[in-house]
Amino acid sequence: MMTRPDSAQVAYFKFIEGFDSLVLATVSADGVPHASYAPFVRDEAKNFYIYVSGLALHARNLLAVPRASVLLIEDESQCDRIFARTRLNFECAVTGVERESPPWHEIVDRFAHRFGETIDLMRGLADFQVFRLTPQHGRFVMGFGSIYRIEGSDLDRLVPITPQNLAGGENAKSE
Repeated sequence: MMTRPDSAQVAYFKFIEGFDSLVLATVSADGVPHASYAPFVRDEAKNFYIYVSGLALHARNLLAVPRASVLLIEDESQCDRIFARTRLNFECAVTGVERESPPWHEIVDRFAHRFGETIDLMRGLADFQVFRLTPQHGRFVMGFGSIYRIEGSDLDRLVPITPQNLAGGENAKSE
């Protein structure tokens, strides 16, 4: 059953606020996929930022292929139907944030505010890097028959996906 777009809009904004970490899909230069996770912060432009060790496979993949998919998904213990977990995903362009630059300090300060003392330790570790993940487009799935394409320059508009508007390349976008 399709959820009304206005209630879906409210659910979309509320859903994002419920997460401290995201599931991250990257790919190596050789095309080998890798799934991982990372804590994140966001900025006013709705970019995601992750602060990860350069030793991690996902960091090396992001440097080699600066694209990623981000997934936020309802906890299994909280869902009513395992086949219809609420989820939000974005396909993102990725850029590194230069260490010790003003933007790097701003983002690391956001991490410290959100995650506390652990960040103070990580600041001194030279291999840790900040990556900006800029959403290009996405989908919000609220269950069977309630699928929305995320549109708008601020990623703030949901458009229901139906069998009628699925044609024309929509199925190539992420779910």
